[in-house]
Amino acid sequence: MNKFLLAVHVLAAIVAAGPVTVAASMFPPSVRKALAEPGDAQALSTVRVLHGICRVYATVGVAVPVFGFATAKNMGVLGDTWLIVSIALTTLAAVVLAALVLPRQTALMEGMGNIGNSGAGEAARRATGRLAMFTGLFNLLWATVTILMIVRPGSTTGA
Repeated sequence: MNKFLLAVHVLAAIVAAGPVTVAASMFPPSVRKALAEPGDAQALSTVRVLHGICRVYATVGVAVPVFGFATAKNMGVLGDTWLIVSIALTTLAAVVLAALVLPRQTALMEGMGNIGNSGAGEAARRATGRLAMFTGLFNLLWATVTILMIVRPGSTTGA
């Protein structure tokens, strides 16, 4: 049962966290391109698709901690420090995504209609920079959790 739960947990992390990480990283440059070329329907469509990917896979990503907790419980490691730190970092990553990344993506998309206004365009460019920073923080948190899951300090696997 442990192997099954672990496999589902890892697959959920790959399938859910991977697309969010990539799409969220691609979003700011895509917005910049759409701002630079206001009439480019394809650039605007790309921004919409990337935001949709982030929203959908963020929701699917709930499976990652669900199966992670089930795996940890079955393996008897719920109290291990590396797992507690991973849980805290995962929670922080979820908060960054839900409170800082997705709302800013939505705001930028909604503001794309005002890009003809030079002041609005400049504000959108600054907002895109802040979004890129929060996206980088989200990605850094996920990378740290991934490393902790592989290294598992104090584990008996010799990793």
